[in-house]
Amino acid sequence: MNSTTAQAALPKNQPTRSRGVAARILRRAWSYTEMRVAASVFLALALLTLLGPFIIDASATKMNVTDKFLPPIFMEGGKLPHFLGTDQLGRDLLLRSLIGLRNAFTIGVVSVVGMFIIGCAIGIYAGYRGGWVDVILMRLTDVQMSIPVVILAITILGMSRPSPASVIAVLILASWPVYARVSRGVTLSERQKEYVRAAKILGASDLRIMVRHIAPNILPPIAFVAVLDIARMMIFEAIFGFIGIGIQPPTPTFGTIISSGTQYLLNAWWITIVPGVLLALALSSLNLMGGVLERARNQILQGGA
Repeated sequence: MNSTTAQAALPKNQPTRSRGVAARILRRAWSYTEMRVAASVFLALALLTLLGPFIIDASATKMNVTDKFLPPIFMEGGKLPHFLGTDQLGRDLLLRSLIGLRNAFTIGVVSVVGMFIIGCAIGIYAGYRGGWVDVILMRLTDVQMSIPVVILAITILGMSRPSPASVIAVLILASWPVYARVSRGVTLSERQKEYVRAAKILGASDLRIMVRHIAPNILPPIAFVAVLDIARMMIFEAIFGFIGIGIQPPTPTFGTIISSGTQYLLNAWWITIVPGVLLALALSSLNLMGGVLERARNQILQGGA
């Protein structure tokens, strides 16, 4: 292949085409009613987490024993400003749940971004280099995937006082292999294509080929998995808090709120139900959006109407 043929084979506008496909997928997904409903629910929850502390005239951490076990406002005995009641220490339950949702979502997003970057970098490099590099990196990936997330969390978080940073580190360490596996598989396919050989002939470095030409082809199949993984990371964050190895009080988290309310289910069920419902709504909206995006992607790539 001469240099003229190589230039013709090299898709200089490949990132533009990738963005065009992404835009078509988003438009197709938005045409579904369930996507619009899920996005509206999630947006409403996001706005509540941001505006709640400014709207609700209460404190998420200040204890007030005279107001403990107040029921929601729609029940007898409820009173303002505690719209959804208070917990066993008189703290506003709605505000604590909203802050817990904000913490869970922040940890979920940061964790997914971290595992996305680390996993894709390892997977692309392993798939592109091949040989013993690929073998070693994939064996390390297999070892990491064999360790359950909860066991890893108990081992690491149990040795020190858990913090948001340490929880995020555990989630990244436990989940990056999934992204490495997917990105490696795509890279193995892409490195054999004409445009990669053309880029080599034109003198492009391996790093440029991996970042400029191969990486854009990995983004579509992984991006929608990442949406679902945000929900999965939020679940793990709640589990860590529930079993006592997550972010520690007084910072509100779903796990600690639900755990503290389990012993009062018979006479103060709202302590557990309110954060549980908010968490369920957030997870359901994320899962639904991820599912619709994946469906739209399959239709676009298969040439569906």
